[in-house]
Amino acid sequence: MKSVVSWNVNGIRAVEKKGFLEWLSREIPDVLCLQETKAHRGQVTPELADPVVSGVRYRSWWSSAKKAGYSGTAIYSRVEPEDVRVLGVSEFDDEGRVIIARFPEADVISAYFPNSQEAGARLGYKLAFNAAIREECDRIVASGRNVILCGDYNVAHKPIDLANPKSNEKNPGYLPEERAWMDSFIDSGYVDTFRAFCSEPQQYTWWSYRFKAREKNVGWRIDYACVNPGFMDRVASSTILSDVMGSDHCPVKITYADQV
Repeated sequence: MKSVVSWNVNGIRAVEKKGFLEWLSREIPDVLCLQETKAHRGQVTPELADPVVSGVRYRSWWSSAKKAGYSGTAIYSRVEPEDVRVLGVSEFDDEGRVIIARFPEADVISAYFPNSQEAGARLGYKLAFNAAIREECDRIVASGRNVILCGDYNVAHKPIDLANPKSNEKNPGYLPEERAWMDSFIDSGYVDTFRAFCSEPQQYTWWSYRFKAREKNVGWRIDYACVNPGFMDRVASSTILSDVMGSDHCPVKITYADQV
């Protein structure tokens, strides 16, 4: 069984000081997708760039924003990918929104979807990003390959996916246009792996730092690992690692059969 873990760390250098490498030494995923790294690879310590934990050596690949201390994605892996690339759309690559690693069983995407911002100030940018990432997933699947789209989607899909849906209907991350895109993505066949295994409420991946939201579990589920339907038969589990601290997000994890 193999594992892919995805985590919005809200600053890789900040989370390093909060036990990131110790957590990695316990979790030991085959592939780790990070979002909101807020750094370039050259800005982190060698121990963080290519860690060796519990006798396991990782290498990392980064897509960083041109703007310092902003956005950014990375993929850590125990094995060398066949290929690593970015999305190939400059307006999104300039913000380090996507990095894609090709492995024999699937293309793994670490994606940091834009925040639509107050009053939908960046909604157009986000919907353009959504369309581009959907196009990339469709292209991968049409080529006969599988895809695992991991990351912070910055949207709670259904009322079950946030603590206060009614009061958030006009807020970023729960706008009708964002939820409609998620509807269309899932309706086209892509599988929200977590919901394939768990239909329970109060399952969240992000909590505000304000008002003791995490302590009270007043949160949102905005981090996902979605796969194409042809890969879903190989997925054995999809979980939220809500006990992992260090960021305002927690990691999500899928395990899957290497072979069928």
